[in-house]
Amino acid sequence: MGADDFGIRAAAIAAAGAAVALHARHPGGTSAGLAATARRLVSLARPPEAAVFISGRADIAAALDAQGVQLGADDLMPADARRVLPHGWIGRSVHTVEEAGAAVEEGADFLVVGSIYRTASHPDREGAGPELVTRTARLGLPVIAIGGITPERVPELKEAGAYGVAAIRSLWLAGDPAGATMAMLSPWLEDR
Repeated sequence: MGADDFGIRAAAIAAAGAAVALHARHPGGTSAGLAATARRLVSLARPPEAAVFISGRADIAAALDAQGVQLGADDLMPADARRVLPHGWIGRSVHTVEEAGAAVEEGADFLVVGSIYRTASHPDREGAGPELVTRTARLGLPVIAIGGITPERVPELKEAGAYGVAAIRSLWLAGDPAGATMAMLSPWLEDR
């Protein structure tokens, strides 16, 4: 995110605490650019504040003491990422139950599942619906639902078996990122 208020927004989201993970990504950018974004997030969100996960790069996650990595289909296998990041969380992005099953077999710690709803990020992709969350959650790993996530949809996803949700627009572009974060977390906070 290149917005002038990136740090303010990141800090507002991170202030929700340990239930939040900030995800450092730099699509189409350089490794140095991803590391710079990640370094900034790590400086803004230290546990017990929010965790920081790095997109696709276990080496950058290890170098910056991030708490984990989210791997895509073209990234390292989870078992290989664990060699670089032995104490971090290893996640895998999946789009089908079959991909989720393979990620479980490969040693992933959690699954990022989507797109659950139609989203502007992938306008050509139909949303799979909450049933994909239910079916992948049956595999036994925590499931993070992604794709078209709004505060209004979160209760349905929690009911479907989601461990959590991930969002870009609903958080990073919100008028009140801290309030939007708390709205996203509210179904889980009600259980306390």
